[in-house]
Amino acid sequence: MHATDTEIHQLMRSIIQRIATGPELSKDISREEAYGAMVGILEKKVDPVQAAIFLIALRMKREAPDEYKGVLDGIRALVDGVTAGVDEVLDIADPYDGYNRTLPAAPFLPPLLAECGLHPVSHGLDTVGPKYGITHRHVLQAAGAKVDLSTSEAAARLTDPDTGWAYVDQASYCKPLHDLIPLRTQIIKRQVITTVEVLSKPITGRKHTHFVTGYVHKPYPPIYAMLARHVGFESALLIRGVEGSIIPSLRQEGKYFSYHDMGEEIEVEIDPGMVGIEQTVRSVPLPEELPKAKRPGDEIAIAVDIRDAAIAAAEAGMDALAGKRGPTYDSLVYTGALILKHMGKASNLKDAADQVRAVLDSGKAANRVK
Repeated sequence: MHATDTEIHQLMRSIIQRIATGPELSKDISREEAYGAMVGILEKKVDPVQAAIFLIALRMKREAPDEYKGVLDGIRALVDGVTAGVDEVLDIADPYDGYNRTLPAAPFLPPLLAECGLHPVSHGLDTVGPKYGITHRHVLQAAGAKVDLSTSEAAARLTDPDTGWAYVDQASYCKPLHDLIPLRTQIIKRQVITTVEVLSKPITGRKHTHFVTGYVHKPYPPIYAMLARHVGFESALLIRGVEGSIIPSLRQEGKYFSYHDMGEEIEVEIDPGMVGIEQTVRSVPLPEELPKAKRPGDEIAIAVDIRDAAIAAAEAGMDALAGKRGPTYDSLVYTGALILKHMGKASNLKDAADQVRAVLDSGKAANRVK
């Protein structure tokens, strides 16, 4: 049931009076109130100034669990979600704001894992803050993959034996949320949307849907696990990755958190040596010859040119899928092994890594991209 304009106006006035009164006096709001506010914002019933105050005030006082849940529920209420014609879907959510210090390898995990017998979906968007980096969309588009599928079209690809995976863009699965990007850009700082949008869950399996995402900062695994259970992910794999990605460091010890059957998450220590990786770099380095780019009006963020970096990442990814050894290949082996073990396709990481290497060396996964 959607609120009237008058009800939304009164709700936002009440919420802002409570959440924007300083670090000591601000009060948490209920899940239902956070839901109502988020739906009102997405339906353009809330003044943009009030919407911005709502988002930044939540961030400054620190979001409470029910506030996270309510905002996520509000987003999911407007998601064009579908159930795919497969029993199990693997939902892969890399950082929506992309990469700006390394070349992303993760966009090529879905075709690799499809060749391993899973049904993966990755999702994201073109560009958003705070990093405005190289995204899955940029890299997959440069590789010739389809990036503008509807959720129904993307779900249909999961049942195609020649494809078995898909990418779905936020512009397709939740246009009202995608339309908030200009406002989010004006806010500058990270907001609650940045945390919860990766749990939008646009495509589900007939029986089970499993969630994989990355993180950097220690507070986030319990938040992601709580929200993943809240929206019904039967299992979750939360990997501490480079730039918040799902690819751990290739040269240092790491960790991940996971749960199965909606249970409590556990913490697991890992090391690249466990999957036979010996690398001098922590991730796929940016080619030195890439031109630098500076965003207009932003004196702080200086990064590589997105288009050229995406082309470089696409070439490295396709080479790895064709069996070429190097940091991209090792990145796919490492995270691919973590996911296969998590999904019960191998009893230990070494066997899982052997499976991934066999698929990469066969070159078959490359045929699933275009």
